[in-house]
Amino acid sequence: MGADVYLPDLDSLRCFIAAAEQRHFRSAARAVGLSPAAFSDRIKRLEAGLGAPLFSRTTRSVALTSAGHRLLPEARHCLEQARRCVEVVNEEGELPLELLLGTRYELGMSWMVPALSTLRAAHPLREIHLYFGQSDDLMTRLRDGRLDAFISSTRLTLSGLTYATLHPEDYVFVAAPELVKEMPLTGPSEASSHRLLDIGPSLPLFRYLLDGLGQTEDWPFQGIEVLGSIAPIRYRLLEGAGVAVLPRYFVQTDLDTGALVQLLPEAPMRTDAFRLIWRINDHRDIALRALAEELRQLPLR
Repeated sequence: MGADVYLPDLDSLRCFIAAAEQRHFRSAARAVGLSPAAFSDRIKRLEAGLGAPLFSRTTRSVALTSAGHRLLPEARHCLEQARRCVEVVNEEGELPLELLLGTRYELGMSWMVPALSTLRAAHPLREIHLYFGQSDDLMTRLRDGRLDAFISSTRLTLSGLTYATLHPEDYVFVAAPELVKEMPLTGPSEASSHRLLDIGPSLPLFRYLLDGLGQTEDWPFQGIEVLGSIAPIRYRLLEGAGVAVLPRYFVQTDLDTGALVQLLPEAPMRTDAFRLIWRINDHRDIALRALAEELRQLPLR
């Protein structure tokens, strides 16, 4: 909208409504607390600004023109909305809020989906929707405005984003106990007897172990099986198909029951953290930071 477009002020609209209801300028002037001359001047300036006569005048009364009839409901709506602006500022409690959050499928199913009822109970007017995707997809959708925020431990590669840390993400090197009972794995020299399972060919999960050990060379595994996500890796681990690095929260039950065992338990492992990530200058920044604080209170599952 150009800077030279005329926008009527609320006082002029209030005078117009009074004249439309009173059908007499003197009575309308008294109703809004203006002198007849000041009231008439306001109406004239409103008509000049809008570029159309709003009233047909006689010595005894005034009547709305067709332009005036069209303006009347809009003018009443404008005043009502202006009153509403004052009311919402002084209202207590939260306003309705709708958010579309992205998350990795496994984290979403194990943690976010069970958390929805708790989050809804705390804020009944806040509606949270979920979208499942991989990190690159989530990052792209946030950048394009197709997500409001997403939860991930991925490293931020785009500018214009901010985040709040939710939970540390620890990793463990694991395998089925039967597998390593037959073929122990205590270091790179024994890697050739095992297949490594990871989510991508660059071995992003195994890097947590290599970085922790300060090693730059990949271990000489018998083979590498790329599975794209952590759920199929866990499935293949339980089958005894290989060894893998996975988030501790995701396999803690398996470790507790003995379905999986931790390899190299004394080896240092690089850690990461889950973060709630959103765009800088998002008008819901305060609400997103409050959501992050709530999520910090919910333990990972």
